[in-house]
Amino acid sequence: MKLSRIAALSSSLVLGTALTLTGVSTAQAAESAAALDYVALGDSYSSGVGAGSYDSASGACKRSAKAYPRLWAAAHSPSSFSFTACSGARTSDVTANQLSPLNASTDLVSISVGGNDAGFADTMTTCVLQSEASCVNKVNQARAYIDNTLPARLNSVYSAIRAKAPSARVVVLGYPRFYKLNGNCIVGLSEGERAAINGAADHLNTALAKRAADHGYAFGDVVPAFTGHEICSGASWLHSVNLLNLTDSYHPTAAGQSGGYLPVLNAND
Repeated sequence: MKLSRIAALSSSLVLGTALTLTGVSTAQAAESAAALDYVALGDSYSSGVGAGSYDSASGACKRSAKAYPRLWAAAHSPSSFSFTACSGARTSDVTANQLSPLNASTDLVSISVGGNDAGFADTMTTCVLQSEASCVNKVNQARAYIDNTLPARLNSVYSAIRAKAPSARVVVLGYPRFYKLNGNCIVGLSEGERAAINGAADHLNTALAKRAADHGYAFGDVVPAFTGHEICSGASWLHSVNLLNLTDSYHPTAAGQSGGYLPVLNAND
């Protein structure tokens, strides 16, 4: 892969003082920043469901002004920014509906996808409404899907990204653990259910990291950033079950986008 303009920008920041002292203009460094082309793909964790401030033009995709892709774009002022992430997206949806902005000039791509393929919503519904045994069984079904079916689906979407944006740096963002175990929740799921759900998140992240590495992509692990901010932590960056707005349930808050996801993208861009 050729040296990206993102790497060039990093070098310009390191050399900025020397350039100034020697009388060399820093205009070229600023131009490098402005030349960046960024495309944000993925599911609800990238579109910003749960963060509020949705763009009405995005409809059911629920793209938030507080989602990490928009926050990154606001901070870096790229020359172009395309935000096609959409609530509910699976790998096939990304391939079919989100890749049109990609081209040979694209420098940076971010994506979170795989949770919906693995049955995230159905699993959480089962765990909330049914027994611990049913919950654990549903989690185990999701883990089997992650092992047996998801890798090929991830390969498909990751390969499609590379075909359309051959020189881009691609950052695959993972998913947080939902629960702080032995935390301050006194009602809701059992500790066994919470542990099973956390284990499934780790299992999914391991699969995402492996597929990302095999395609030469960076993997952004958000688990450390969310540690201490899980549900039951007392300072959660994730919505628990919200009966008034079920769509928000188990999605990052605005603080989760800015404090959890954004720093991880910044560290991997």
